[in-house]
Amino acid sequence: MAVTRIASAIPAYAACSIRHPSLSSSLPQITHRFRLVCSRASCTSTRNGDFRHNISLSHVQRSRILNVGRVGAFSTSVVRRSRSDDAAAATPKPPQNEPPPSATAKLATTLKSTLKLENTRHENIYNIPNFLTLTRLIATPMVGYLIIHNQHLYAFSLFTYAAVSDLLDGWIARRWKLQTVVGSVVDPMADKFLMTTLVTCLAVNGSLPMPLFALILGRDVSLAISALYYRYASLPAPKTMARYWDFSLPSAEVHPTGISKFNTFLQLTLLGTLLCTNLLHDPSATTSAAGGLLLSIQDALGGEAGVKTMVQGMSAIVASTTIYSGLEYTWSKKAVVILGGDAELKRKQGFRGRMIMASGFGSFIALAAWLWYNGNARKEVEEAVEEK
Repeated sequence: MAVTRIASAIPAYAACSIRHPSLSSSLPQITHRFRLVCSRASCTSTRNGDFRHNISLSHVQRSRILNVGRVGAFSTSVVRRSRSDDAAAATPKPPQNEPPPSATAKLATTLKSTLKLENTRHENIYNIPNFLTLTRLIATPMVGYLIIHNQHLYAFSLFTYAAVSDLLDGWIARRWKLQTVVGSVVDPMADKFLMTTLVTCLAVNGSLPMPLFALILGRDVSLAISALYYRYASLPAPKTMARYWDFSLPSAEVHPTGISKFNTFLQLTLLGTLLCTNLLHDPSATTSAAGGLLLSIQDALGGEAGVKTMVQGMSAIVASTTIYSGLEYTWSKKAVVILGGDAELKRKQGFRGRMIMASGFGSFIALAAWLWYNGNARKEVEEAVEEK
């Protein structure tokens, strides 16, 4: 058989190479391997008894010639490699001499994985409701300027436009489904900007009590600071100034509470009433076509004393609703909704934002209480001096 001849030729070639080294050196160094137990050739040779009788080699010589290993039934290779070397070569080695990632890179990776929004989207912000909100923002500084310079008629006219536009933009957005996330953020910001401007200017000219000024301003400032935190915390990486002020990239939604809307209505009513009372001291208003109507309303309320009592009562109601609505933002989890998919991270960010609101507004409540106490003490001293 051919297989028997091959098996017999291999030991013969090995013996010849040992007896004649010069012949072996001129030939390629080829290693021959076969398994005596599993190979068909070795089994045939062993069964016929030719293998051990034809080759008269010692055990050491046979071990040098024949490499009996767990490679296969019969194989020929130029380079002898062990199984462990093959496994080591097949195992991928980690790259060498790579610098470890920096702390900035680790932080950026963490922010991208934790603060990434599920669906980062841009929305169309160029619509009529947002345009009306923009005009209200532009008109607000002009209202404050006119109040400071005692131009109460023009100030009241612009204030009326701002109030009407505030009602109109919301109705248009709901009627034609033009609600946007930027509108839900900028619209209350415009309201607070108008409120802050009116409150500050009316407090400067003495129309608004200082304790109420501290409450209204403190609530708005605390909400603004917490809103800045919410925006930064919920903005997906990378956190840049351009992306921070890009309101077409939503990251959080503001949902005013019911008491907050009612409080805003009461505040606007109070401020409008104060502007109307200032009209009574503006000659250009009293001599106008509506001047007679204003004087008749004042007489119906009991004159200047009646108007003053009404303003004090409205101020007390507004102070109560302002305190309650501000504190509601410290425990309500639905007032500000952070967008994204990580529920645990949103819970922590919401808690921190509410604590910022609580600490800030609590400080202003304490300031308002101190101003009210000092104001009453000063009045008592003045009354005592007048009695003497």
